[in-house]
Amino acid sequence: MNKIMLFAAVALLVACSAEREDMPAAPLDILLVGGMLYSGADEPPLAADVGIMDDRIVAIGELEGRSAALTLDVSGLAVLPGFVDIHSHAVRDELNDGIFRWPDAENLIRQGVTTVVGGPDGSSPLPVTDTFAALAADPAAVNFATFVGHGSIRSLVVGEDDRPASDVELEQMREQVRFAMESGAFGLSSGLIYAPGRFAETDEVIELARVAGEFGGIYISHMREEGLAVLDSVAETIRIGEEGGLPTQITHHKIVGAPMWGQSTETLRLVDEAVARGVDVSIDQYPYTASSTSLTILFPGWSLDGGRAALLARLDDSEQRQRLKSDIVYNIEMDRGGDDPANVVIANCPHDNTLNGLNLSDILRLQERGVSHQNAAELLMELVYAGNCSAVFHAIDEDDVRRIMQHDRTMIASDGGIEGPSERVPHPRNYGTFARVLGHYARDEGVLPQYTAIHKMSMKPADRINMHDRGRVAIGAVADIAVIDLNTVIDRSTFEAPHRYAHGVQHVFVNGQPVLLDGEMTGARPGRVLLSGDYR
Repeated sequence: MNKIMLFAAVALLVACSAEREDMPAAPLDILLVGGMLYSGADEPPLAADVGIMDDRIVAIGELEGRSAALTLDVSGLAVLPGFVDIHSHAVRDELNDGIFRWPDAENLIRQGVTTVVGGPDGSSPLPVTDTFAALAADPAAVNFATFVGHGSIRSLVVGEDDRPASDVELEQMREQVRFAMESGAFGLSSGLIYAPGRFAETDEVIELARVAGEFGGIYISHMREEGLAVLDSVAETIRIGEEGGLPTQITHHKIVGAPMWGQSTETLRLVDEAVARGVDVSIDQYPYTASSTSLTILFPGWSLDGGRAALLARLDDSEQRQRLKSDIVYNIEMDRGGDDPANVVIANCPHDNTLNGLNLSDILRLQERGVSHQNAAELLMELVYAGNCSAVFHAIDEDDVRRIMQHDRTMIASDGGIEGPSERVPHPRNYGTFARVLGHYARDEGVLPQYTAIHKMSMKPADRINMHDRGRVAIGAVADIAVIDLNTVIDRSTFEAPHRYAHGVQHVFVNGQPVLLDGEMTGARPGRVLLSGDYR
């Protein structure tokens, strides 16, 4: 029996049991009494108690006096679905990092996140079954699902070269997508701004997206450009979904670089027009005016052809290095550099972690070099040559953030991962995304109602990938539940001090088990590997 059928069966069983008034109600495992219930739908809350048995919600309504192994008075608090982070870097390339380094996922649990969906931006482990097996053997506190990455598949089959795939290679890539979908992936992700995904023509991606669509999957894309060519990139993302015959999603949608600020009006118009003609387009977003990725995001695509060894050879060639420098200067001025070296802040530099938290201007001053776009480009080439670093890029306008957030096709996702205190200085989205939307944007700024924000974090992303028994508080649903003080919830992570947990989340239950009680982690790790085949 698949999960949707089980959901219906449990709901029917509970409904039938409720009709037998002559039978005493069975004791519950957990009873939440006195709270305001947010179902996960885009609608105001209602006062209702919630009963949990095993891993399911089995009772909703007036339940005071009902017996339970654990009864919690949640008066004055909101009872709502655990959040589904549909764009998560919870699983990193290093097997000792992310969810494997911090399986308690405290940075997410303390925001109310109960499910993460990995494999974004065209990058995923291959085969996905290895990750599934590792997490099944040693579970985390959160549930894990994944997409399969186009870039990872292209790297495996075609390599790092800037060339079209042959017919044989294209069929091999189809087989990789097919295997991943059969194994439990929820769709195909792409990172068409990154090598080697950027070397693929649109038709190649459409062909692979079609395979994911055959299994009920979606296509989710870090587009080719989020700056000067953002409109073309939105159009391409829509085309892939339209011609590939599957739902398509613009992930972490933003407008990068001052020359394009305000263009979210046009990108959202393209989405609305596509929806009007029947294309199933959606968006996700994180609530910050800075992005974070590798320093090579500022390098031109031609320089990445052939992989790292080829890039280093170009940096060693004086003529190519000068050409590369000129292109990097342009990207600092017009794109993710925000026209100021101070807008590029090192998040993690493994070969020299003393640079973590410093911006390019800081480093140039420490090295007693003049602060200029030219010198910043030289510094970037040196850092990449030495081993590369990740950085935070301040180049997004607040008005675009708010406009995208309010759009009815937008859901909230972190584009972060599982982090804990370390030498890194990561983007605060890892610790604060969901609390920031609930507290800062919804409650304090009134950008959207809190119940709409909850919908964009729970039912909306869950339904996007057909998880119809999660992302909601309803009889028969899986008991992934967060209990939050909506009057005080807030992010406390900042760009300067990112390793700060969010405030205001009181209790969190994953698959019916408490992982956070009275603001304290329990140490339980009841997270499950979620497979798409269970939702078809």
